[in-house]
Amino acid sequence: MKKVVCIALILTANAALAQTKNPVSTVLRDVLPRQQKKLIAAVGEMPAAKFSYKPTPEQMTFAHLVMHITESNNHLCSLLGDGAAPKASELKETDAKEKLAAELQESFDYCAKAVEKMDDSKLGDTVKGHGGEPAPRAWAAIALTNDWADHYAAAAMYLRLNGMLPPTAKK
Repeated sequence: MKKVVCIALILTANAALAQTKNPVSTVLRDVLPRQQKKLIAAVGEMPAAKFSYKPTPEQMTFAHLVMHITESNNHLCSLLGDGAAPKASELKETDAKEKLAAELQESFDYCAKAVEKMDDSKLGDTVKGHGGEPAPRAWAAIALTNDWADHYAAAAMYLRLNGMLPPTAKK
């Protein structure tokens, strides 16, 4: 079944690429809602009492993971939308699940607006990458999609370690 889904996604992406002069921006706009749905659902699955959970002392808490996703979305999407990142409230690991989840949702709303403005002609423009180093704007698009995959994998692991199935593992 997963092979069929992957093939369908590839065919959908190929069709989108063939029909647009902005293939990267178009695919990013297509990927965002699916990743948003999975990440928001994963955060919703974790009980509030488990937001302080971390698998090992060296790893971040689940709450910190949610904060990190929010901050990453705001930063990378500000580079894609060519605007200042939104002034998010100062988040703390001890904040309530509802506050962290709401801020995460707002970061995805911001990303949707930023990605909607994108066009591929600006992907070669220089932005500040990791550590403030110059990077092409395309770096931010690739980093964003990589982050979503990485962040969902981490959230899924935290859920499984707490005896819960991540959203994509449910029937």
